[in-house]
Amino acid sequence: MTPLATLRTLAQAVAAAFMALMFLTFVLQIAVRYLARVEGLAQAVPLFDPSRYGWTLEFCLLLWVWLVFWGNAFVVRPRDHVTFDILYLAVRPSVRRWFAIIAGLAICIGLIVSIGPTWEKFHILRLKKTATLSQVFGDWIRMRDIYSVYFLFLAVVGARYGWAVWRAFRHGVDDPEHGA
Repeated sequence: MTPLATLRTLAQAVAAAFMALMFLTFVLQIAVRYLARVEGLAQAVPLFDPSRYGWTLEFCLLLWVWLVFWGNAFVVRPRDHVTFDILYLAVRPSVRRWFAIIAGLAICIGLIVSIGPTWEKFHILRLKKTATLSQVFGDWIRMRDIYSVYFLFLAVVGARYGWAVWRAFRHGVDDPEHGA
């Protein structure tokens, strides 16, 4: 297995772990809600008190945010995206090449340039605590930590489009009619 394939498999495993944790947390939410309905159980066994599990909703949301941005940065391939390519496929390969270069540069530059201003807006989030996750992770977790995966997304997807521009410039674009 190539190093790139190993990294791809590892990224998929991380995404799968996020999904598994989200599912297990969701099952925990359901179990606690139904066990809380059993007469006197929550009072007899504090572990089944639903007020102790408010963090599960916020944890599922955290995992969802990370899954979306992690998955789009590392797991989803360009060919997995929905594309509107009627015009792209109607032109000659040399024009397609320039379409790919111009669009890729626009996306790459837009994502990379947005990192600085986004960081400035995120700076305030270092002060904001989460509503309930401190029950699980302690008092150190902040909203900035939850959304920090967005910067990874910006950098990785920007770099991927930069690489695609480089490939299109050096080698042209793949012919979509021959299995690209």
